[in-house]
Amino acid sequence: MAHDDISIAYGRGFMALDLPGGAEPTVIRKAVLPKLPDGVAAIRNAFDHPMGCAPLGELAKGRKSACILICDITRPVPNGLFLRPMIETMAASGIPLDQIVVLVATGLHRPNLGAELAELVGDPWVLDHVRVENHYARNIEDLVDLGPTETRGTPVSLNRLLVDADLRIATGLVEPHFMAGWSGGRKVVAPGVAGHETIRTFHSARFMEDPLAVQCNLVGNPLHEEQLQIVRKLGEVYALNTVIDEDRDLVHVTFGEIIESHMAAVDFIAQATRINVGRRFKTVVTSSAGYPLDKTYYQTIKGMVTPLDILEPGGTLIIASECSEGFGSEEFRQAQARLVELGPDRFLATLTAKTLADVDEWQTEMQLKAMRIGRLQLFTGGLDAEEQRITGVEMIASVQDAIAASIARHGDGAVAIVPEGPYVVPMAAA
Repeated sequence: MAHDDISIAYGRGFMALDLPGGAEPTVIRKAVLPKLPDGVAAIRNAFDHPMGCAPLGELAKGRKSACILICDITRPVPNGLFLRPMIETMAASGIPLDQIVVLVATGLHRPNLGAELAELVGDPWVLDHVRVENHYARNIEDLVDLGPTETRGTPVSLNRLLVDADLRIATGLVEPHFMAGWSGGRKVVAPGVAGHETIRTFHSARFMEDPLAVQCNLVGNPLHEEQLQIVRKLGEVYALNTVIDEDRDLVHVTFGEIIESHMAAVDFIAQATRINVGRRFKTVVTSSAGYPLDKTYYQTIKGMVTPLDILEPGGTLIIASECSEGFGSEEFRQAQARLVELGPDRFLATLTAKTLADVDEWQTEMQLKAMRIGRLQLFTGGLDAEEQRITGVEMIASVQDAIAASIARHGDGAVAIVPEGPYVVPMAAA
């Protein structure tokens, strides 16, 4: 039986899947959302009809400076659509162009420079007219200490460019996030432009092992609650929130007070993203959502964790990720090497003893969640032999062959296929 039209995101394109005879595929996608016919017009409309604040043109009046946060290259945010209209609106209201800064919210990721920065910003006009900077979480002199949060005592420091700006706007993409519930909004502030101690506290086992720190959940989620406290500490801050479809086209945009406008975007996307499948599968095939999320093995782990609700315990999860940039940071590499050396249980024991997580070891901790449930198999073209070894997962030379082997091993032809990886959250409950 041919299933010619089934493919999954891989790199900048798609990988076609030639499923074996006897396979019974269930393809799990987001609900199809209507594209906005004119993205820039929709963005200007959001500026003029905001949530919980005055229109952007009025907000900008009388302000001496502005800081606009954008996500880093790991998020396909349509910055090229909204940055220029946002900056032009600010300038028309009297903020000098030389007092407007675009700050890349890197968290503890590496900076985006050169051609990559141009790709990220998406509009040469922006680079020509305003300052664009990367956030460096380890540069103490770039940070302002705002003191600990009330509930959990998280140390809070944020980038001075944001704290000192007269007008502060976070921009981003609202999609499922495997720890913080949903990305965007308050998350672009922290961890986006937070200091390394803030970020490493967020990623400590105390937060990471909390059963409520999962995708699509904000109620009682300790990360979300801390992020809200940090935003309130910062004071007045606004957000532009975008939602895109599988083609990366804009389907929804909100602007306004950061918490209110973010929640409105979450309300819009939640129904389309959480897909009730009604059962579990012994074979699940997924991706790391293609470029740019599948540039590193570090980001690939998100794709292993998001579909776990539909993986039958003891089942096989097969993931394809190009890893075009390789493994990830040196710290992540060391964490993975420790995982392979110590084994999952002993590795986790070393984490629960720490108040501050070591940089990037939290992604390894997330991989443990998938390893506890089933067998993980990875197809990639971007990792060398040593990197493949320290993934701690099984490497495969062919996704098709792995699917056939899994069907044979489990004696079950039912296969769940999630083409867009972690941007879709399949649920087993009917």
